[in-house]
Amino acid sequence: MTQVPLAERLRPGSIDDMVGQQHLLGPGKPLRVAFASGEPHSMILWGPPGVGKTTFARLMADGFNAEFIALSAVLSGVKDIREAVERAEYTRSQSGRRTILFVDEVHRFNKSQQDAFLPYVESGLFTFIGATTENPSFEVNNALLSRSTVYVLHPLEEGDLLFLLNRALETLLSPLTVTADASDILVANADGDARRLLNTLEITAHAAEVKGQAEIDAVLLGETLGDAVRRFDNAGDNFYDQISALHKSVRGSNPDASLYWFVRMLDGGADPRYLARRIIRMATEDIGLADPRALRLALDAAETYERLGSPEGELALAQAVIYLACAAKSNAVYMAYNAARSFISKDKTWPVPEHLRNAPTKLMKELGYGKLYRYAHDEPEAFAAGETYLPEGMKEPYWYRPTPRGLESRIAEKLAWLAELDKKAGKK
Repeated sequence: MTQVPLAERLRPGSIDDMVGQQHLLGPGKPLRVAFASGEPHSMILWGPPGVGKTTFARLMADGFNAEFIALSAVLSGVKDIREAVERAEYTRSQSGRRTILFVDEVHRFNKSQQDAFLPYVESGLFTFIGATTENPSFEVNNALLSRSTVYVLHPLEEGDLLFLLNRALETLLSPLTVTADASDILVANADGDARRLLNTLEITAHAAEVKGQAEIDAVLLGETLGDAVRRFDNAGDNFYDQISALHKSVRGSNPDASLYWFVRMLDGGADPRYLARRIIRMATEDIGLADPRALRLALDAAETYERLGSPEGELALAQAVIYLACAAKSNAVYMAYNAARSFISKDKTWPVPEHLRNAPTKLMKELGYGKLYRYAHDEPEAFAAGETYLPEGMKEPYWYRPTPRGLESRIAEKLAWLAELDKKAGKK
């Protein structure tokens, strides 16, 4: 078998051969228009691995008859940037050709490294194309970002991956065939990544050749793939998008969707301890006093996982996720807490009223500390009707507003009853 990887041998030779990204490459769409204009412009290509970022940059260089210089931010430094600039200057002086500088994983360059490109982008020495799997709003300098157009590339659809699979079989791997079940597994395992699809296909094709098989089936794939996991980035946008989907599914009271995102993250390699912490947060932020049992159950699930580990402890976390999704919802505690924090951060420092102050010494008692305090347990209904507990002169803020759901409906009734007792006692 040839030493050139299958993914490289199948790389498109023209923009018309590219698969997927029709929202950018279809007729009249942005990248198609940019390609047809004859005038390249600096851009950031943002998308997951294996969706065509490098391929498009190369095709841009071919289409504009431009010098193509590729750098990897993982492997390159300022020295490499300087050499790329010198090469671009030489090309322009010798042939007048423009240069396209492609920087893969541009988000891995620090600020000074990214800033090094700016003078040459502005002077037109080269057209800058950066590729990133991370949100450029956070990872690319504003100065460089403002001089580039950001294009978002999506994971390839199942139909796109099947098309690539069949193209590889027909053009490079014939007469090898793949069963329908194995095709489904290959596509699912690729998870929208064309490079991953073709690499897996190549490995499995080699295994079939060694075994003397003319067909790839589910059994051979199982032996080849082993415990391969889906694409998952526990520090990038994919991670935060999925935890957001989990949180919002719980908030939306959909147990199946909640379980889907929970298991999806586990399947991708997310740390169950991190998920446990987020589950505890959901119990306080979105359920609160509508069902106080939710917090206890979330804490118990986290403790259970610590005792049992994976995979047994994950079942307890799943139980907590489903319970939280089904529980009565309230963000009243969350809203009250945030309102109080906002108020405190901007307000003056009020003194503690004398009747609420502690009086452990004789002097403090002589000063009147705690003198007029009414012990609630000695009052009717264990409630000192009309008493004030906020600083003198401060208005009641009414931050906590219980919802009419779950236990909070009972809490609301009690607070209304206590407010009526205050009113009868003359409290304003």
